[in-house]
Amino acid sequence: MLRLGVFGGKYMTDCRDEFPRSWFARAKLCAERHDPTLNLFGVNASQPLAVWRKKGWIYPDDPRGWFQWYCRYYTGRRSLDDERQIARWRAMRRHIAQIRQACPRRALDCRPRQRQALLHWAYDSRKI
Repeated sequence: MLRLGVFGGKYMTDCRDEFPRSWFARAKLCAERHDPTLNLFGVNASQPLAVWRKKGWIYPDDPRGWFQWYCRYYTGRRSLDDERQIARWRAMRRHIAQIRQACPRRALDCRPRQRQALLHWAYDSRKI
């Protein structure tokens, strides 16, 4: 995900030591700011962290949100938040269905913000 360009390169720039170095090989990162041009689809499909906090999506154990939870889950951590986060990930199916319905197969210029948002949720829409 980091290599493909997610979250405008800003995500995970201050916690690299927690995760395998290989995850950051060729990662598209920008420690200074959120840069949508680093995203695979070249668009901004993110909301500021402040919005995530206001909506109650951020829990204290994972202050960077879903992707931080996902990385920790992937590396073996289990928490009380797993059920909620997995349910949120499963809810992304509706976006996959919308792309399939609205876009010709592999038309990557069709719904780029929605495709980028799916990538933020660990789904590569280039396959549909």
